[in-house]
Amino acid sequence: MQPPYPTNPPAPGGWYPEPGPAPVPGPAPVPGPAPVPGPAPVRTVRSELRDAVLHVELNSPGTGNAVTSAMLDELLAVLAVPDPAVRVIVLSGAGRDFCLGGDRDELFAGLDEDPTGGRIRSYGEKARRVCDALANSSAVTVARVQGRATGAGFALALACDLRVGADNAVFRLPELALGLPVAWGGLLPRLLHEVGAARVREIILTGRPVGAVEAGELTILQRVVPEQDLDGAVAEWTRPITRRPEAALRVTKTLLGSHASATRLADASVLDSELMASVLAAAHYTRSLATRPPAD
Repeated sequence: MQPPYPTNPPAPGGWYPEPGPAPVPGPAPVPGPAPVPGPAPVRTVRSELRDAVLHVELNSPGTGNAVTSAMLDELLAVLAVPDPAVRVIVLSGAGRDFCLGGDRDELFAGLDEDPTGGRIRSYGEKARRVCDALANSSAVTVARVQGRATGAGFALALACDLRVGADNAVFRLPELALGLPVAWGGLLPRLLHEVGAARVREIILTGRPVGAVEAGELTILQRVVPEQDLDGAVAEWTRPITRRPEAALRVTKTLLGSHASATRLADASVLDSELMASVLAAAHYTRSLATRPPAD
C-alpha cells in the first residue's frame, strides 16, 4: 500500500542519517563602533506639577523666550489635554523678560520656503489654539510677568485669567511698525474686552510701551509687586484656589468665560492666521519684485 503522503528516497544510512561532525566555529565577529546618538531636541518649555499647581515656563532666555513653532507645539502638548488633578496653571518666562514676541526670523524663513504663507497659517493656528487652551482651561490660569511682554508675549499673558506683574514689567504691541497686523492668538478681541476700545486704539496705533503701573490701571495686570515678590504674589492667589471644590471651580470658570464671550459682537480671532499670512505674503511678494532684475 502506498503511503498517503509523498516520500523522499532514504538517505544513506536509513531514513534518519547519522549526524556528521559538528562544524568548527569561526572567529567571533568584531563588534563595530556603537552608534553615536544624535543631539537631544532642545526643549523650550519646562513644566512641573506641584500639588495641584502646574508651573509652565517659557525656557529660551537667550532669545527672550521668542515664540517659535516648536515652542507652540510644546505648549500645546502641556495645555491642550486637561488634567483633572490640576487646579491652577502658572505661566512664566525664564530670564529677564517674560516673552519678546514671535520669532520673526522663523516667520520670514517660512515665507522664503512657501511664499503663499502656508507655514504662517500653520503657526498662527497653533498660536490661537495655545491662547484658547489658556483662556478656556478648566484650571485657573495665572500669568507671572517680569520685564518685557511684547506682541505674542502680551497675547499669552492676556489669555490668562489672572495676571501679576513685576514693577519692571512693560507691555508693547509694535506690530504696525514691523509691518504686521495685530493678529496673534486672539489678542485683539481679548484686549478690547479687558481694556476698552479707546485705550486699545491708542496703544496699537502708537506702539508705545505700557509700564507696570499703567498696566495695572488698565487691568492688563490685576496686581503689581516688586520683582522679588512675584512668587509670593502668585502663591497668595494659588493657595486658596487649590482648596476650592473641583466641580464648583470648573463650572465657575465656564460661566465666567461664557459671559465674557457674550459681550463681544463677534470674535474674528479665527481669522488671525489668514490675516497674518496674507499681509506677510504680500510684503514678501513686493520685496521680491523690487529685487528682481529688469527684463531684457
